[in-house]
Amino acid sequence: MSFSARPGGAAAFPSSKLHPLAGRTVLQIIPELEAGGAERTTVDIAEGLAHVGARALVATEGGRLVGELQTKGGIWVPFRAATKNPFSMLVNVRKLARICHTEGVSLVHARSRAPAWVGLGAARALNIPFVTTYHGSYSGRSSVKVLYNSVMARGDVVIANSHYTGDLIRSAYPQAGERIRVIHRGTDFSVFSPGAVQPERIEALRKAWEVAPHERVVLLAARLTGWKGQKVLIEAAARLRDAGLADVAYILAGDPQGRDSYVKELDALIEARRLKGIVRRVGHCTDMPAAFIAASVVTVPSTEPEAFGRSAVEAQAMGTPVVVSDLGAVPETVLAPPAVPPHERTGWRIPPGDAEALAAAVGEALGLGASARIALGTRARAHVERHFSLERMVSGTLDVYSALLEGRFTRRTS
Repeated sequence: MSFSARPGGAAAFPSSKLHPLAGRTVLQIIPELEAGGAERTTVDIAEGLAHVGARALVATEGGRLVGELQTKGGIWVPFRAATKNPFSMLVNVRKLARICHTEGVSLVHARSRAPAWVGLGAARALNIPFVTTYHGSYSGRSSVKVLYNSVMARGDVVIANSHYTGDLIRSAYPQAGERIRVIHRGTDFSVFSPGAVQPERIEALRKAWEVAPHERVVLLAARLTGWKGQKVLIEAAARLRDAGLADVAYILAGDPQGRDSYVKELDALIEARRLKGIVRRVGHCTDMPAAFIAASVVTVPSTEPEAFGRSAVEAQAMGTPVVVSDLGAVPETVLAPPAVPPHERTGWRIPPGDAEALAAAVGEALGLGASARIALGTRARAHVERHFSLERMVSGTLDVYSALLEGRFTRRTS
């Protein structure tokens, strides 16, 4: 499959010339188009569909990415996709089936559980292919919750965003095994490129974060929730301070999303460890390429498994050293000993929840000389470009659509 160049010279989307999806209509359904991996992927796939001449419908309640969706050729279908009320979901099945029939939809792709039940009902009513994507692991031990989660394994094709996620699906729903396709989350390397970020953007962020010119930044960019590891980084920062490391600002970038009690816990821990002014909460960051360049080290110290590891990929694309928990899917994105020889390292993996190991790895990364840091960044960029590009994700997803519509995949009958 050929690719055409995007502005800036990056080849990102399949060529529209004689593409099997040209003229087709594909509908994705997701609760909202706010910030997040699932939401960003929805927009990326819509753009890829529009590029090959397909109509890309997205049924969703709205969100901050709706404008970008429409700018990139997608079509917003306002729809109460976030509801989990059983009666409303039944009503939504009929509404979505009517939309699909009227718009001539050829395939439905669901990216979350509640809308997946709606999408499944509509797709089966119209006898059209149904695809799901696991963007994360779904917890639940009760029979009701297991049944509710099972809809994500009922697609004619079930896309997993990592090998880790694929293994989780196989373990929970063995019957889905032959229908699982691993398609890693893709990053737009024309955006996440050091050459694409003007110095003014970096300086603006450092000013907003109140980082002094002589200070280096250790960044944790994630929503403020316990399992993202903010407390582990705070404890690591205290250890590094006590070891004599100075002139470092530890930045916690992310929205609390209503978790006010957790924010109070973080602030109390910062105060207790005498880190006020050293560890800083800065809220949501809208310029992540600049943030990753502004950082001397990026940390992903999750204490529970990540289904992919987008921050680790994006930071490596910017040439910034990364330290990640050796847990979930994130290790798939970062090369580190003993899995590879030291000269092939692209980052550090540490045991989850281990503040001492995190401090040691951050200290080692901060201690890299100029040549070693450049070499590490060059290896990291090449590694993620090879395995986690936007074009690989878009091409793989559109190939799934094409195979289903052309009958190359056997569809479920129930």
